[in-house]
Amino acid sequence: MSDLPGQNDQPDPSDPLDSFDEIIDAETTRDPDLAVIEAGSRTLRTQGGPPQADVPGRPEDPEVDAALRAVETELATRWGETKLEPSVTRIAALMDVLGEPQRSYPSIHITGTNGKTSTARMIEALLGAFELRTGRYTSPHVQSITERISLDGAPISAERFVETYDDVKPYVEMVDAQQEYRLSFFEVLTGMAYAAFADAPVDVAVVEVGMGGSWDATNVIDGDVAVVTPIDLDHTDRLGGTPGEIAVEKAGIIKQDATVILAQQPVDAAQVMLKKAVDVNATVAREGLEFGVVAREVAVGGQLVTLRGLGGEYTEVYLPLHGAHQAHNAAVALAAVEAFFGVGAQRPEPLDVDTVRKAFASVASPGRMEVVRRSPTVVLDAAHNPAGARVTAEAVGEAFQFSRLIGVVGASADKNVRGLLEAFEPVFAEVVVTQNSSHRAMDADELAAIAVEVFGDDRVQVEPRLPDALEAAITLAEEEGEFAGGGVLVTGSVITVGEARLLLRRG
Repeated sequence: MSDLPGQNDQPDPSDPLDSFDEIIDAETTRDPDLAVIEAGSRTLRTQGGPPQADVPGRPEDPEVDAALRAVETELATRWGETKLEPSVTRIAALMDVLGEPQRSYPSIHITGTNGKTSTARMIEALLGAFELRTGRYTSPHVQSITERISLDGAPISAERFVETYDDVKPYVEMVDAQQEYRLSFFEVLTGMAYAAFADAPVDVAVVEVGMGGSWDATNVIDGDVAVVTPIDLDHTDRLGGTPGEIAVEKAGIIKQDATVILAQQPVDAAQVMLKKAVDVNATVAREGLEFGVVAREVAVGGQLVTLRGLGGEYTEVYLPLHGAHQAHNAAVALAAVEAFFGVGAQRPEPLDVDTVRKAFASVASPGRMEVVRRSPTVVLDAAHNPAGARVTAEAVGEAFQFSRLIGVVGASADKNVRGLLEAFEPVFAEVVVTQNSSHRAMDADELAAIAVEVFGDDRVQVEPRLPDALEAAITLAEEEGEFAGGGVLVTGSVITVGEARLLLRRG
């Protein structure tokens, strides 16, 4: 069992070269020069860059693939994630007939506008490093629907996904018959996740809301810890036109006597959250006051950060993700896990710093400032609203120092596309507009018309097919020569990023 709060909580003061020398000394039966070379190689491998953020592709077994496609086809007949009837009545009915599986484990519930999935992955990694069995439910997926439900840090297998669907299907049909509207795509997946976690069983569930909070399908859990990542404008037609209005809905995940981990927020959003916390007797920890980022510096493959948690400082934490926003996500994740273990309340001691370092060093977040190709460098980022685009634009400038950056943008029609493009305008030399395969995708010509208004006609190229857009952007980035430092950023939608990731990794 890894050390929990109160055990071995001091930083390891040893010199990294000590471990290097120990490896060499252990090679007593080997040629001394060869021992030095091999020991050095192992050391470099353990420190050489970020972990690979891989996600599952299609199952190799034709029968399993056919079964998964059949489930996907059935789920596709239901309301999609953007069609909502604001109520938890149907999902509550499903939980009832399933025997309330979501009550069989404690939960950490995450809402906010941006950073939810990355924060969920960090929380999962920290809990796993302390040898707790985790279940993680996030959305949307990058490439495979099975990504949404993870056990022990990995997406469940296609076989298990199909089995879980088959297990809950009779109960889903029972609820469908009793309700005015059938369960939606997201509601069925939520029920599957909660059932899979209970069946595993998990020690703790890390759950990201789909949209909002109060009436989100995930909100049939009673999260011991409620996490609120930064709130900004998105889904304004459903959630409200100001951060404060949006916060009213998102505050719905704060339950009686819970602990609230609050990222830095606009003033009106913070006021709403604090009022809700008072109403339900919840304890609040605020970024910048009770916890936060003390220091950060760019490192190879990510950044080195010092975090102040609820129980003290955690120094020299390597985070293999780019951007100041990810450092802030890390601070939020750390505080959430500290709160889960009772640090700052029942326990005054911090978490074991070496375990925390190990956990953060293992974090990967597919499609979030992810490098999938070199020469020229191609980066994928799922920014899909102006707030996300602003932090991505800042992060790409800090991490890569491109002499010329080409954007590939494919966005959804229901998003603030102009705001997204305006955020990227200062960093894109040129932009190639395209569209993904989703029915929600904005038409490439319509997107191009907005892009021309933002960038000017001479900086916009239109390629309706994503493969053509990627090829065009790579060609533009290569115009300065192999070693000139050109790069490509693919962004605008999780779906665009997922499809690009599949194309580029296969290619």
